[in-house]
Amino acid sequence: MDNSAYIQLLGQGIIETLIMTLGSTFLGYVLGLPIGIILTVTDKDGISPNPFIYKILDFICNILRSIPFIILLILLIPLTTIVVGKSYGTAAMVFPLFVCAAPFIGRMVESSLKEVDPGVIEAARSMGASNFDIIFRVLLVEAKTSLIVNATITTGTILGYTAMAGTVGGGGLGSIAVQYGYYRWNTQVMVITVILIIVIFQLIQNIGMAIASRLDHRK
Repeated sequence: MDNSAYIQLLGQGIIETLIMTLGSTFLGYVLGLPIGIILTVTDKDGISPNPFIYKILDFICNILRSIPFIILLILLIPLTTIVVGKSYGTAAMVFPLFVCAAPFIGRMVESSLKEVDPGVIEAARSMGASNFDIIFRVLLVEAKTSLIVNATITTGTILGYTAMAGTVGGGGLGSIAVQYGYYRWNTQVMVITVILIIVIFQLIQNIGMAIASRLDHRK
């Protein structure tokens, strides 16, 4: 394979990696954000304690988070085939990445929301704010900086998972590193893919932290 073909391959790998990373992160937040809110609200110190709901979500999140991603990826192959229509390729890998990301995001959101000063919540409640108002006008607003920081961390983590997905036909830079670098003993390809993953990771981190810094009202 000549250099131009490798460049084209790497370009496609970057696109596939971004699709898997950003797509699964977005879907993860569609489910993970509500999970995190419910965990915070129903906790014993939450604004509407409900031990039954909290324990169920807590158990599900703990179970899914305790399974290594590569094993979860394999376990989900039959379900991935049903949902996506196939168990390999970039689109197929978004589903297991989403399943892995959602409980992780839920915990990150819960952690961010619990950083909000209880005094602010009590002040809002004393002024007649409903639970809905407290969630969307107090908790999410006051925790926005922490939420952005944790979203940045989450996106970087999922980026790392896409490399694992590449080992089982997931596409992206991880797949290129394995198929064209490791299996063919091509050190140059291995090094380039690693550098590209590092560059993407740094871009995500820098953009996320810049947004968080801009939103931080304490500065």
